Amino acid sequence: MKVLVSGGGTGGHIYPAISIIHYIKEKYPESEFLYIGTEKGLESKLVPSQSIPFKTIEIQGFYRSLTLKNLKTMYLFLTSIKQAKRYIKEFQPDIVIGTGGYVCGSVVYAASKLNVPTIIHEQNSVAGMTNKFLSKYVDKVGICFSDATEYFPKEKVALVGNPRAQEVAFVEKKTVLEEYGLSSSKPTIVIFGGSRGAQTINNAMKEALPLFEEKPYQVLYASGTIYFDEFDEYKDLLKRLDNVTVVPYIDNMVDVLVNVEALVGRAGATSMAEITALGLPSILVPSPNVTDDHQTKNAMSLVNKQAALMVKDSELTGKVLVKNIDKLMLDGKFREDMAKASKKEGIPDAMDRLYGLIQELT
Repeated sequence: MKVLVSGGGTGGHIYPAISIIHYIKEKYPESEFLYIGTEKGLESKLVPSQSIPFKTIEIQGFYRSLTLKNLKTMYLFLTSIKQAKRYIKEFQPDIVIGTGGYVCGSVVYAASKLNVPTIIHEQNSVAGMTNKFLSKYVDKVGICFSDATEYFPKEKVALVGNPRAQEVAFVEKKTVLEEYGLSSSKPTIVIFGGSRGAQTINNAMKEALPLFEEKPYQVLYASGTIYFDEFDEYKDLLKRLDNVTVVPYIDNMVDVLVNVEALVGRAGATSMAEITALGLPSILVPSPNVTDDHQTKNAMSLVNKQAALMVKDSELTGKVLVKNIDKLMLDGKFREDMAKASKKEGIPDAMDRLYGLIQELT
């Protein structure tokens, strides 16, 4: 089978695409793959590093305001469709899968016009502009949140979940907390704001540090590389706190998540998939700097099921952070109920479901 995949811009679009490729490759080693992205996007670094054949097209996103820049966007969109059609004719894929980002707009649209079976995958509870446009042309739409159904033709929609979920759902526990100077036998909460960190969470964490002293739980905080140096002035306090560790980045995040009781973080699509696949209680602080405030809507999909707590970014302080962590970590029954609710929202067989759609079309 030949599979063409396209998605770009953010890791939330790229990681599911890579997960799909790895899954199919493991199931059918003889399969061939091609990934189409942009030269400037994150995908140009992530995809080749996975030894996946990679080609690029030039395209940019539409501006939501009236601007002459959209004339260039339209020109690039039309020329990129021609370029995508050339790649598709050369590769002759059996299926084309788009995972979001404006780059897949041209690729998936071109495939539909060439009568190649097509699938798009929407990771968030609010559909992106590209996927809303493509839904008119594709054969199937895979979604991760039932709330997203309203944005697409219902007859095309299938609830499949995020492929990332299946990668983490069956990871076994290891003794990893000791690597961070913590104990595996003590209840632990991990806090992070993404690979680069989040300023609001970082500021709240600095205020919260002295409040964690003598708490019966542990805190592992990944500040992000750009904020880590700010903790130099707290070195003496951190030496005294044997239940708090601050690191710039956690490179074995999945192993850590399997070994903690709860987490504090943003509400991006990948995080949501991991949280629910593992059945983790969480305190979500949606980023305010995303299109259509979709992280708040992602978070509310869990809050409404009593599967998470949510704090607005604008309301997060050190005291608010510790108050919510205490609510979660000092009440075992509350945490256990939330864990069960979180697990119910997970779709641990997401890859199998998505592959089922591929089989339907091929």
